[in-house]
This record gives sequence, structure tokens and C-alpha cells, in this order.
Amino acid sequence: MDTLSYLLNGFGIALQWHNLLFSFGGVLIGTMVGVLPGIGPISGVALLIPVTASLTGGLPPEQAATSAIILLAGVYYGAMYGGSTTSILLNTPGESSSVVTVLDGYPMAKQGRAGAALAIAAIGSFVAGIISLIGLVLLAQPLSEVALKLSPADEFSLMILGLCALSGLAGKSVTKALMMTVLGLSLATIGIDNVSGVARFTFDRPELYGGLEFLTIAVGLFALGEVFKTILERDGSEGELAKITRVFPTRQDLKDSALPIIRGSLVGFFKGIVPGSGATLASFLAYLLEKKISKHPEKFGKGAIEGVAAPESANNAASGGAMIPLLTLGIPGTGTTAVLMGALIMYNVQPGPLLFEEHPTIAWGLIASMFIGNLMLLILNMPLVKVFAKLIETPPKYLIPMIVAISFFGVYAVQVSTFDLLLLIVCGVVGYFLTKNDFPMAPLVLGLVLGPMIENNLRRALTTSNGDFSIFVQKPVSLTFLVIAVLWIAVPLIMKRRGKRVVVNVEG
Repeated sequence: MDTLSYLLNGFGIALQWHNLLFSFGGVLIGTMVGVLPGIGPISGVALLIPVTASLTGGLPPEQAATSAIILLAGVYYGAMYGGSTTSILLNTPGESSSVVTVLDGYPMAKQGRAGAALAIAAIGSFVAGIISLIGLVLLAQPLSEVALKLSPADEFSLMILGLCALSGLAGKSVTKALMMTVLGLSLATIGIDNVSGVARFTFDRPELYGGLEFLTIAVGLFALGEVFKTILERDGSEGELAKITRVFPTRQDLKDSALPIIRGSLVGFFKGIVPGSGATLASFLAYLLEKKISKHPEKFGKGAIEGVAAPESANNAASGGAMIPLLTLGIPGTGTTAVLMGALIMYNVQPGPLLFEEHPTIAWGLIASMFIGNLMLLILNMPLVKVFAKLIETPPKYLIPMIVAISFFGVYAVQVSTFDLLLLIVCGVVGYFLTKNDFPMAPLVLGLVLGPMIENNLRRALTTSNGDFSIFVQKPVSLTFLVIAVLWIAVPLIMKRRGKRVVVNVEG
């Protein structure tokens, strides 16, 4: 009953006129972010953090944080839907999580069924969003209460697990992902040490005493990094745009899609809860599941509606599921939730077990707004499919100056520092070269966000044990987290090595 009353209060906050505007703006921008080539949900959310700071400037702190996170979350799950538009119409995934949608979405478009594919993607996204939100409502409070009982050693080990989970699944190389994690943790140490007051890695520069600003790093790495990539590599889609005739699916399409949408939603939700899983893996698993249980697996890859319904439901459900570890444990499981966590911290709101106790209006207002936002997405996307399809044709010469202007004005408006503008450019260049060489950005951002919290919990744990490091393996919960963290990294490496040996033996 407590959860229901909290949720009703959350709806009271989410239905305030300004929060409805922020929610609508978030899902609209999110859909455009998903549709436009070269801008992913991470870039979109990072780019809009300074904009939210300007928009909510006149509101009280708690209200400003609630409105800002409602808008940013809207961008996140709106972008998850938007990526399907380019996959279906242009054979080009708007997001990595929409890669699987290409397999059957584009063949459907070539058969003149692009409208049906886009409509099923919208319906699947809506159903998946509602299912994942029901799961979030049911699990959020109990999980946060369990997390409150964790000791500093347990929290330290849990955060190490979060880092290993994302590092183990981000990018093609585990080594590169771990290198980026260590780089993120190293950057988090810059500034004045809170306990000793000693300046660390500041090189006597007053601008570095407060540490590196998360906002500048995130916007530089993601938004400007993508700009440099587009300019230097002329990264534009050249596919032929499929025509949209009938927008609404037939009764048979709805019948064929109903169960795949439910199954995809459940797969996506449970994969989303696991830190590091991400929506991409969830959509692949949902697609493979449908192909496995189908009576006609041969139709997959040739325009099967199930091949659009299942992965699109899975990637949206995964975005809802990923909010659970972020809000209840303070562990962002994806790059986008790491950026969302940084935004909350910027508003002096600490995600984790105390969030529901100290800031219930923010936590429940966000959850309620996601219900409203998903409904807005459905109403918005069904009639405006043709309009969003036109966005794909936006030339980079108009898009790039807009992104650069928002990046520079946004960062300067929040920081009012020319040093941060220089840092923004440096991060953009570094982000481009790292991405070009397959170094994943998500572990770096996660390391930067979790670094201070890891250090704080490490110190607290060692203070209680008088400097004895064995406290991390003496406590059962802490030991369990550390063992899972080691296995998360080690098992894929062992499997990969054994796979290579098998190949060598077969060739021999």
C-alpha cells in the first residue's frame, strides 16, 4: 500500500504542467536523437544536461532536479524507439540496440510494409515500457531497503562488480574496456582530496582544484566526438529511403506480434536489471528466442513481423530495467544511465538506497513520468511516422553546427569558464581517436562517476577495520560481489581461449 501511495504522489508531481512539458520535450527530442544519424542516446542525454540546467534555473533545487531528470530520462527511452526508424526505412541502425531490427525491418519496408513495421515497433516499445515500469515499481522499494543494510565494504565490492560488469561487456576487447575503466577512475582522483586536503594531479592549476567537471567530459567525449567523426569520416547514411504507405498494422500483424512483444519485454527487462548487459544484448537474445521457438524459422530475415516486434520490445524494456540498479543501488548498468547518474549528482541528488528515503519526490516523480512518457511516445509516433522519416534526410551541414553550438553554449552557461571550453575541445578530439580505435567510452564515464564513491566506501571500510584489507573477503556479501566480479571478467576470457584452442585443433 505504501508503494501505491508513493506512486500516486509521483503521478501528482509528473502531471504538473511544467513536468508534462519536460516529459513531452524529452520523448520528442529522444525520438529525433534516435532517428538522426550519428547521435545516440548517450550523446543526446549528455548534450541536454546543460540545457536542463538553463531551463530549470528559476525552480527550487528539488523541483529543478525532478524536472531535469524527467526530461533526460525521456530522451533516453525515446531514443531507444527512434533508432528503429532508420533500421526499418534505411537499413541503417540508428542505435547499436537497433541492429537486430534491420534483419526483418528493412525486408518488410522493401515489401511495402514499412508502416506496419514502424507501428509494431511503436506498440512493442509502449508495451515493453509499461511492463518494465511495473517491474520497477514492484522492485524499487524492496531493493532499496535491502541496499540500506549493506556495509561500506559491501558497497565498495558492489561498485567494483558494476565496473567489471560494464567493462566485461563494453566493446570488442575486454582489455581496452578495462583500460578505459582505469582511465575513468584516474580522472576521478583529480582535485582536492576531501579528507587530507592535499591537491592531487592539479599541477598548481586553480581550475583543477574542484576536479574535472563531469558535464564537460561527457559532452566532449560523446557529442563533440561524434561531430569530429562525422566531419573527418564523412559518416553519412547513403541507403535508399523506403516509402511508407499504410501506417497501421493489420489484425494478423497484431496477432503475430502479441506474444513476441510480451516475451521480448520480459527478456529485455531481466537483462536490463543486470549491470553491463545493455539493450543490444537483450535485443539479440529476444530475436534468437523467437527464431528458436517459431514454427517457421525460415521466414526470419525475410520480413517476419516477429523479428521486429521482439527485439524492439526487448531494447525498450532493457532501458526501463537499467533504471532499477541506478535508482536503488547507485550502480549505472549502461553508458546512458552513467550519464544520467552524473546529471543527478550535478543536482546534488545521490542515486542509491537513500534516494527513495531522502528524495521520494524525485524518485517517484521520475517513475510516474515514465508511464506518461511511454503513452506520449505511442500517441506521438503512430501519426508522426512520416514526419520522423523526413528527419533522416537532414544534411550533416545543418546538424553539425547545431550540435557544436549547443555543446559550447551549454557548457559555458553552466560552468562560466573558458578552461572548460578548452577541456571540451580536448575531450572531443580524444573521444574521436579513442572511438576510432575501438576503445569504449561507457566504462570511462562509469569510472569517472563511481570513482569518488568507490574511494569513499574504501576509506570507510578500512577505518572500521583499522586498515585491514581482509574485511572485503571476511564479509559474506562483499566476498560474493567480488567473486562474481572476477568471474564476470574471467569466464568470457576462458571461453574465448578454449574456443581458439578448439579451432586450432580442428585446423590441425
